Amino acid sequence: MPSTALAELEDFPGLEWRDIAPRLKVGVRAALEKVLTAWDGTVLSREEELALAYAEGDDLLGLLLAANELRAELAGNLVTYIVNRNINFTNICFVGCKFCAFSRGPREDDTYFLTLEQVARKAREAWDLGATEVCIQGGLPRDLSPFYYRDILRAVKSAVPGMHCHAFSPMEIVYGVELTGMPLPDYLLMLKDNGLDTLPGTAAEILDDQVREVLSRNKLSTAQWKDVITTAHACGIRTTSTLMYGHMETPEHWVNQLGLLREIQQQTGGFTEFVPLGFVHHNTLLFQQGLARSGPTLAEHLKIHALGRVLLAGSISNVQVSWVKLNRRLSQLCLKAGANDYGGTLMEENISREAGATAGQYTSPQDFQALILEAGRIPAERNTTYSRIQIKLPLEPWTQEEACEAEFA
Repeated sequence: MPSTALAELEDFPGLEWRDIAPRLKVGVRAALEKVLTAWDGTVLSREEELALAYAEGDDLLGLLLAANELRAELAGNLVTYIVNRNINFTNICFVGCKFCAFSRGPREDDTYFLTLEQVARKAREAWDLGATEVCIQGGLPRDLSPFYYRDILRAVKSAVPGMHCHAFSPMEIVYGVELTGMPLPDYLLMLKDNGLDTLPGTAAEILDDQVREVLSRNKLSTAQWKDVITTAHACGIRTTSTLMYGHMETPEHWVNQLGLLREIQQQTGGFTEFVPLGFVHHNTLLFQQGLARSGPTLAEHLKIHALGRVLLAGSISNVQVSWVKLNRRLSQLCLKAGANDYGGTLMEENISREAGATAGQYTSPQDFQALILEAGRIPAERNTTYSRIQIKLPLEPWTQEEACEAEFA
């Protein structure tokens, strides 16, 4: 990237599309104008998608600015967040993902395994602090009780009937199916009947089996991930969608995965949001063994959020910033590159922290509101499925009238 463009990268929110459009390559400008003209679902050719994925310099600035315009059209000026709590019920895991620094072997000194009562108590504490959701995931210990995931849901719902359970990655679902011997649809419906509300679309990383073989050879395959997600959607269980970037993948992998997510969404409509997850490299075997670069660059952080907005336009309307993997300024910049959601307060976050992330374990609703107002947008608290959104006051320098207009833009 030319040095002048690098200097502009952090200042790109001060530019406008009309400022940068004349400086773009013809093909890049044509692709972006195509999406901006029909922002409710234009599908670009693969060549156009790759041109955007590999964009540098002025072309990258153009992608960021176009994504921000799309965001304004599709999601308005609200930036949403949810008050929730992460509950990682155990760090014991046999899978051995090279990108993970959270998991432990069963004989290590710092292992833990929460009891059902402890999980329920954490859910109750979160509810008392205003949380509407618990996000429950953990390592995969050997010899787990076959119906343990069901029992976690029962414990939480018994303690806090109104709490939304956003729980269990597709990898955990595959493990639960193996433990119980139940068919996948029956297993998911059993969990739903016992309190599963939505499913995290994690364990995706990069949905390319050659890459997955290096990242974690024991993890579920691309086909298995897709099967769990589409079956969950068929069972009326909505999910998020994710992509991990900044390790050994290429922009072509991004394009392939976004295309797959768009295809699934067109078939099922079950995704609530797209969440780019930056690789935190510091304490991981993947980086220490020389198999990955040292996490994403500034350009990659911004580009993947913008690509998510542009390539999923008319398909998945919400693009989330994973604040635990970003610093304050970078998370705000991503809001100007197509994102419209800040994720959750979390209250405790272990997985990214163990890998070396330094953004903290908790962001309060007040902190979210301040970050969002600093970025020139309107803070709003949501529920998990975005079906309930409440603007949070005070709105200075916004007026109530402007906020209402933005909400329904």
